[in-house]
Amino acid sequence: MIPASVSDYRLIARKRLPRQLFDYIDGGSYEETTMADNINAFDRYKLRQRVLTDVSNIQMGCELFDEQLSLPVGLSPVGLAGSFGRRGEVQAMKACESVGVPFCLSTVSICSMEEVAKQACKSFWYQLYMIRERQVVSNLLNRAKAVGCKTLVMTVDLPFPGARYRDTRNGLSGNQSIPTRIKRLLDILSHPRWVLDVALKGSPLTFGNLVDEVEQANSLDEFQGWISDQFDPTVTWEDLAWVRDHWDGKLILKGVMDAEDAYQGMIVGIDGLIVSNHGGRQLDSVPASLDALPSILAAAGDKIPVIVDGGIRSGLDVLKAKALGASACMLGRPWAYALAAGGQQAIEHMLEIIKDELRIGMALTGKSKLDDVSKDIFVD
Repeated sequence: MIPASVSDYRLIARKRLPRQLFDYIDGGSYEETTMADNINAFDRYKLRQRVLTDVSNIQMGCELFDEQLSLPVGLSPVGLAGSFGRRGEVQAMKACESVGVPFCLSTVSICSMEEVAKQACKSFWYQLYMIRERQVVSNLLNRAKAVGCKTLVMTVDLPFPGARYRDTRNGLSGNQSIPTRIKRLLDILSHPRWVLDVALKGSPLTFGNLVDEVEQANSLDEFQGWISDQFDPTVTWEDLAWVRDHWDGKLILKGVMDAEDAYQGMIVGIDGLIVSNHGGRQLDSVPASLDALPSILAAAGDKIPVIVDGGIRSGLDVLKAKALGASACMLGRPWAYALAAGGQQAIEHMLEIIKDELRIGMALTGKSKLDDVSKDIFVD
């Protein structure tokens, strides 16, 4: 199949990845109602088709945090990405540089920030979890500065990991009995292409940013055990203020779903917000990110950029988010699917699909400039 959409890349990824890894990308928490609603929220908005307007020169570029982007999207931080494609974070970074959009590296990436920076031509974003050992946090911030990161994305919606039933059923988390381990091994061996290209040629499959912090950890299972113990439920706004004091670049707060939290973040001095429910992977039964966007925008006013993350699967989704007032959109699962399906080239192609869909959506709603996109593109 020649992929024509994000959904096509999802199908290819499902075939190429061991089931436990595909479900890690594809799954949400609990009954996955919020994850589904993230996607369905976009479908509730119907576009108003307009004709006989000169749309010969569609302009989709924008400026975000002092960066000029080719389109209003970026790649969200995705943990374990290097286990979906060989040295996956490096491939994703190169795809972003090629297309002209930002890439955000996860704290729990397979490739370290130094490995990514060594092959980068410009600065990338770095995502931070506030974990228990503050010295580790301080080390990560210093390393991010040293490799030239100018934008820090602090994820704040993970005091405890959400219950992800698919991961439990597959043995990726929770029960590690001998039958479960055998089942996981058989699952892996049934995907020899992945074993050769990723597990062998793409090794080591460890959390590159944390290898110096986790003693005697040589496998993802050992690292994940350490990470699970490091999520800190004591984190408060004072900790965010501490990060603000120790980071002189742009600071973006990711995981905000409530206007009061948006207000509080601006008091601390953040430079931007990402409206996100963690892709439906944390608290289930919360609103879709798109539905939470209006109240966050009202709180932020025109003081800081507001980005939306969750459920974006097409350029038409990007168009709708822009019409509702979002400064940009972040893509998570779409680039993970594409990475698993075909690496850097597939990620670039996926982004070009998004770009083409956005262009056509703007043209058929009578908009030639991104700044002109507003709620008037919707059917009342």
